[in-house]
Amino acid sequence: MRSIGVYLHIPFCVQKCAYCDFLSGPATKQRQKEYVESLLREIAWESKYYTEYKIQTIFFGGGTPSILEAEEIAKILDCVREYYQIDAKAEVTLEMNPGTAEWDKLLKLKKAGINRLSIGLQSADNAELKMLGRIHTYEDFQRTYYQAREAGFANINIDLMSALPGQHMDRWIQTLEKVLVLRPEHLSAYSLIIEEGTRLYENRDAWASVPDEDEDRQMYQETKRILAKHGYHRYEISNYAQIGYECRHNKIYWQRGVWHTADFVGFGLGASSTVGNWRWENTVDMEWYLSVFQKQKIKQYDSRLTDSYSGKVCVKEAVTTLSFEQQMEEFMFLGLRMMEGISKREFADSFGVNIDDVYKNELQKWLQMGMMVQKGDMVMLTNAGIDVSNTVLSSFILV
Repeated sequence: MRSIGVYLHIPFCVQKCAYCDFLSGPATKQRQKEYVESLLREIAWESKYYTEYKIQTIFFGGGTPSILEAEEIAKILDCVREYYQIDAKAEVTLEMNPGTAEWDKLLKLKKAGINRLSIGLQSADNAELKMLGRIHTYEDFQRTYYQAREAGFANINIDLMSALPGQHMDRWIQTLEKVLVLRPEHLSAYSLIIEEGTRLYENRDAWASVPDEDEDRQMYQETKRILAKHGYHRYEISNYAQIGYECRHNKIYWQRGVWHTADFVGFGLGASSTVGNWRWENTVDMEWYLSVFQKQKIKQYDSRLTDSYSGKVCVKEAVTTLSFEQQMEEFMFLGLRMMEGISKREFADSFGVNIDDVYKNELQKWLQMGMMVQKGDMVMLTNAGIDVSNTVLSSFILV
């Protein structure tokens, strides 16, 4: 059977973080309940298109999925089990913010089938957490982390954020050192990007300046050095893991290379999907999403729905067929995010053409500049290439 990853979007949170531009926000318990009911119906309605697939990974993202009751998470997973085939060793991840799950809830989540937690810490400095608009302190995070361990979770990721306003290397290292004492299986370390429309952007004059590009780059280098010293290998530009604990779900996104074996489908408001050479997005209109999946309306299609590949709830413009060129582009700029790089042989097997016939000039340029290196069949970014990865990766977009 063909493999697939499933993403479940839970667009709710206690409060919007100062840096967040994701599709999420606070909502009443009643609205959350209505959303879960619509999500269940979407999952069931779509199942007829995936009878030849076996689910390898499930990822609850948001928002803050742990804001839902444990019983609601269990109901969603039960629905997926009822209508889809799931691999017995599937990775099932739940994103969680400290303070949204106590001991009893964690036990219920474990029993429901969650086997991996991704905890959004961001910083071990309480002043930085306050500036970011987080709802928790570092002490709250510690309590959540220890309770998760006691509840039996043996695969935990911690999200961290560097290059914060006023943050310098010493404070970033302090965060890393505090977290490393806990020995999580996985760490995601991203640089803060201040997006327009966020509270952090609107109030940027009130905060200290963010680290410049050189200091940001130094933080990345120091992160790699410190984590490697503690047994974490960098397997993607911003992700580190102990051996055997790489995030399988995210690797589906990055390793779209052999595209027909790395499909993913998203359920919920604004969720994205890529299956074969089809790509689509669900509507971002909450009222529309809820109304379509009312029991009495689920089979009613109008002009806002598409009758294309899967009949998804989506805005028509969002449904696209990936061209041959776009598939090759994704092979390159997603695959090269991985430290292992891309395989020339897999490129030829996937597209029926040698990689040098398409990207000879680009490959020669970056190899000669020391931004990339070739080891046997594999081509990968060097440390210098990672520092300017946006520039390198964008060069593989075909005009």
